[in-house]
Amino acid sequence: MKIATITLNPAIDQTVFVDHFQPNTVNRARAMQRDAGGKGVNVASFLADYGLEVTTTGLLGAENPHIFERHFAAKGIHDRFIRVPGATRIGIKIVDEANQQTTDINLPGLPPPPGALDALVAVIDELVADHEWFVLAGKLPPGVPLGFVPDLVTRLRRRQRLVALDVSGPALAAGLASQPSLVKPNLDELRQIDLLDGEGLPTVFTAALRMNQMGVALAVVSMGAQGAIFSDGETLLHAVPPSIPVKSTVGAGDAMVAGTIAGLVEGLPLIETARCATAFSLAALGSIGAYLPSRDELLALAAQVKVSVVDPAAITVAPVDQ
Repeated sequence: MKIATITLNPAIDQTVFVDHFQPNTVNRARAMQRDAGGKGVNVASFLADYGLEVTTTGLLGAENPHIFERHFAAKGIHDRFIRVPGATRIGIKIVDEANQQTTDINLPGLPPPPGALDALVAVIDELVADHEWFVLAGKLPPGVPLGFVPDLVTRLRRRQRLVALDVSGPALAAGLASQPSLVKPNLDELRQIDLLDGEGLPTVFTAALRMNQMGVALAVVSMGAQGAIFSDGETLLHAVPPSIPVKSTVGAGDAMVAGTIAGLVEGLPLIETARCATAFSLAALGSIGAYLPSRDELLALAAQVKVSVVDPAAITVAPVDQ
């Protein structure tokens, strides 16, 4: 089964390693690393490392595509990005391994020139012929209308394709209405669209079930060290990871999306899919850049994930206005 990822706002991740980082003073870095990044690019990277066939597309600056081209070639990812004038943005990650903290500085993306979005949709229409899953991930760059997200999800669903959505803010609210197959917000993203009311696990269970009620086949809510909630409307799970040393939190959510899709593609039950997704995320926390360890190491991580089954009937969900 082929999977395509769509990244409208890719980035070159420039990771600077500074132990005991402090603002408003001079910090001495001990190393630096540059990686091809952006949420959809990361998802594609994790899936390719797992051995799945992946195509990646989106909008890529024509002035500095080389790091992406080398990355795709090394991982065997099919490159169908549309090149647009300008340089792809740089995202600066300050990693303080001593304190297990990461500080992100994200620059704005390239506004698409006239015709670029139409060219992208034409590529996606070609990929529909032999790709089963499509992953739309990341923020919209300046100049992309909000309606692009629900319109694209609807377009793909009409072609009987499965769509994973990992966006935030108004794009997430708009995208939910188009009933994607999979969404993976975090707690902050749910609060931004008023789907999380209060604190505690019961409120997260309710939010996940509400997304199912809105037509989302599988809702996954990532909660950092608290794990993740997986809900298909009938089965409601809480997956809790073991505690591990954290090198960087960058890409952990993207890894969870990739791991969820990997589990679904392999036909795993939801409990095993939750373990697989959590293992992917744990692997990302233990590395810099979008790289997975061997399958044996992933299986060992998955075996340490504790999954609790929650009775959805015990959760009160208010009706969703349609």
